[in-house]
Amino acid sequence: MTQQPFSRPGAIDLSGLSRPGAPAAPAGGGVPSGPTGSYTVDVDEQAFQTILEASVTAPVVLVFYSPTRSPESATLANDVSTIVEEYDGRFLAGLVDIDAHPQIAQAMQIPQVPLMYVILDGRPATQPIPGAPPIDELRTFFNQLGQQLTVQGISGRHQPRRPAGLPEDEDGAQALDPRYAPAQDALEAGDIDGAVAEYQKLVDANPADAEAAAGLAMAKVLQRTQGTDLNAARAAAAADPGDVAAQIMVADLDLLGGHVEDSFARLVELVRRTSGDERNAAREHLIGLFAAVGNDDPRVLKGRQALASALF
Repeated sequence: MTQQPFSRPGAIDLSGLSRPGAPAAPAGGGVPSGPTGSYTVDVDEQAFQTILEASVTAPVVLVFYSPTRSPESATLANDVSTIVEEYDGRFLAGLVDIDAHPQIAQAMQIPQVPLMYVILDGRPATQPIPGAPPIDELRTFFNQLGQQLTVQGISGRHQPRRPAGLPEDEDGAQALDPRYAPAQDALEAGDIDGAVAEYQKLVDANPADAEAAAGLAMAKVLQRTQGTDLNAARAAAAADPGDVAAQIMVADLDLLGGHVEDSFARLVELVRRTSGDERNAAREHLIGLFAAVGNDDPRVLKGRQALASALF
């Protein structure tokens, strides 16, 4: 799936979609036998305004699905819920069963399901995202959105919302590993150098810790691109295709902007047309970006194949 950066200016105001006194849809919504937890809400007409208000604190991910018309859309709703629970309030999942709540689908002009929106400040923060990608791609998507939140200084978190009927001694949310808390706290505070240092400690202590390695790789991308003007960087890369440093900088910026395939393709092509130390620099940097995205990501697997072809 193609990840899109957050964008606040010019977004469409959704506040009119929830009107006091709107008729309730028939009961029976929700994801069938799907995961629910502290940061997942089944959205009806009355809950819609609450969801919009919650998006002022931190992003809300709205998933429109239909268990009867599109089984894969119900799978998407389950997967988004599962992933959101792992972020400990960084996102709130709002699941909208359009069979049970057609008024919401009509108001939002939902053309098909599955469809996903990221809502921030009561407005869409991305274009609508269609389809039901595999859960591994969704994890990469949310990881990149989380990084973009950090870059933009958006550090709010939702309060837990225990679903109705869930026993008090149970919690569907997956606790974050406390080992990663110092690095995450540094990122949320805008202390990227501190985050790099914290992730480096984890990697030094356990080189096999894939999550720490991925966090370190992404934190280093953020560190390298701090204060960089995107337009100036692109102009420099276009003016001198052989400038390895310029091409690497644009690849980093593309990765942060969600253009993962473009980032990989730029460096693969750089490997293809260079040699010696320059080729090694491009290759090693690309391998670092693979780690930042996650070695299980399908785009990384394709990128590795393309890199092998460029090398041999």
